[in-house]
Amino acid sequence: MSQLTKGEAENNLHQQRDRIPCQVYNGRHGNLGSVGIGAGSCRDGENFGEEKVSIVSTRTTSDNLNGNNYGEEKVLIVSTRSTADNLNENMQTDVTSKKARQQKDMTLQDIYNNQDNFDDDDDDDDDSDWEPGQRHVAVIKWFCINCTMVNLDDVVHCDICGEHKESGILGNGFFASPFLQEAGRSQNESEAIERCKGSCSRNSASDNSTAVGFDERMLLHSEVEMKSHPHPERPDRLRAIAASLAMAGIFPGRCFPISAREITREELQMVHSVEHIEAVELTSRILASYFTPDTYANEHSARAARLAAGLCADLASAIFSGRAKNGFALAMGFCLHNNAAVAALAAQVAGAKKVLIVDWDVHHGNGTQEIFERSKSVLYISLHRHEGGKFYPGTGAADEVGSWGAEGYSVNIPWSRGGVGDNDYIFAFQHVVLPIASEFAPDFTIVSAGFDAARGDPLGCCDVTPAGFAQMAHMLNALSGGKLLVILEGGYNLRSISSSATAVIKVLLGESPGHDVDNIIPSKAGLQTVLEVLKIHMNYWPTLEASFLKLQSEWGSYVFQGRRETKKRQRAMVPIWWKCGRKRWLYHALSQHLRLKSKGC
Repeated sequence: MSQLTKGEAENNLHQQRDRIPCQVYNGRHGNLGSVGIGAGSCRDGENFGEEKVSIVSTRTTSDNLNGNNYGEEKVLIVSTRSTADNLNENMQTDVTSKKARQQKDMTLQDIYNNQDNFDDDDDDDDDSDWEPGQRHVAVIKWFCINCTMVNLDDVVHCDICGEHKESGILGNGFFASPFLQEAGRSQNESEAIERCKGSCSRNSASDNSTAVGFDERMLLHSEVEMKSHPHPERPDRLRAIAASLAMAGIFPGRCFPISAREITREELQMVHSVEHIEAVELTSRILASYFTPDTYANEHSARAARLAAGLCADLASAIFSGRAKNGFALAMGFCLHNNAAVAALAAQVAGAKKVLIVDWDVHHGNGTQEIFERSKSVLYISLHRHEGGKFYPGTGAADEVGSWGAEGYSVNIPWSRGGVGDNDYIFAFQHVVLPIASEFAPDFTIVSAGFDAARGDPLGCCDVTPAGFAQMAHMLNALSGGKLLVILEGGYNLRSISSSATAVIKVLLGESPGHDVDNIIPSKAGLQTVLEVLKIHMNYWPTLEASFLKLQSEWGSYVFQGRRETKKRQRAMVPIWWKCGRKRWLYHALSQHLRLKSKGC
């Protein structure tokens, strides 16, 4: 099928004379041209022999949009030529174009998409001795339902996350055992589920003021045709969370539902340009399309995006007006509409004068920052991987603070490395997020709750636990009189995202997060990031100066304690029998050797 991308069309049929000319669709401008048909011909008297042709058409509608006619049928002609001369001539062109397409598709994170090299290792080999009579031996593989990573067929547990090939996580959520197939469940697991259900049912009468928004129609936003790998944004994310909440007796049960409605065009125009709205709506006329290689859409995606945005707007209005204490939006939609921005403006329409948006998604929310970077009524704080701009999308440096009189109202906490865990996030909350938020004094708080910073996520590669997310939600719940809306964003490990979302919703219901925050020791890199942010933003938020001077004076003690904790963990990893037996002298000798080697001696 013809693939609609932001750049060039990716169809290459053997030779330039046989290519299909195509006018490109640009998702940002909504320009969709017609697709023609190029016929092959003899060149320089060469005989290409008998030609076999198969035609695949992609359906469109004959409706007109802005005076343009989209009734033409897109046709892809794939030809197979019978002569060996033409086959040898075109083989090199196919290999080159295939490699170019692979490089273009590798735009999410290298750690995620580098698996394509596994599929196409044979393409890099010397195939000069290839003969048409040889049969291609296909490598049988399967994609993990939990993390989408590729595995060979001779294993039953994912090599990356350990999930069983036939895991029941979509039916039972994170309660399902990762080591058993769907039909199996251990006795301990069943007992844990029953205990959780019992604890949930005891408080159902008094805690029925947390709203959860969900609509099954949002599940229709899915990838039509899988490329070399399943797209990480998939409906299974919502299915796993919904199953976890049901198994825990939380929803339905302790929370009440908010039905979704499609947001109006007038409401969307408060956030997005008309050009962007029309580009999203255009996808409903196309079976499959791409705004960028990372952002897909199908004919149902525009409606799913309108439902998600309308759901977030109604939740914000219900919470601010007091019809709900707080809420969680199970929203679907990969960067089609900005749900957090829609909710913020809906809260302001309902009467909120100042809105706080805290974005803990592992990727920087460049769209949200751009929408509000000139506004002093919306404070945007983002914690994300940055790595000097090398981590997608590359924005969100500490010195991006806002503009046009709103300096200080965009606060970026950019981690300089991966693997960031609970301690660094909570430390940043204690010394940056909460002090600035308290001085801002918001009337309403929104969390862009991406769980791709969770432990085990294939894209984020960080180490935040469900208890860590719950603690951050608990700290934010003290602001705005408890008027808190949590909106689902990223997160691509089903077990991590479902357990983390459940932990956050339990906090909304009034449960304790169960995380010790008295003696938080950050990593050295985390402390450096926090100090960098404090140094910049104490010019806009005076309360930060005292914290900056205190942390600067305690720099040495934090680093020393961090090293001591690291050594404790390293010692704990050494087997007791190795340290205390007859080989104790060898243990000390090896330890001394490793220390000298690490110092470069």
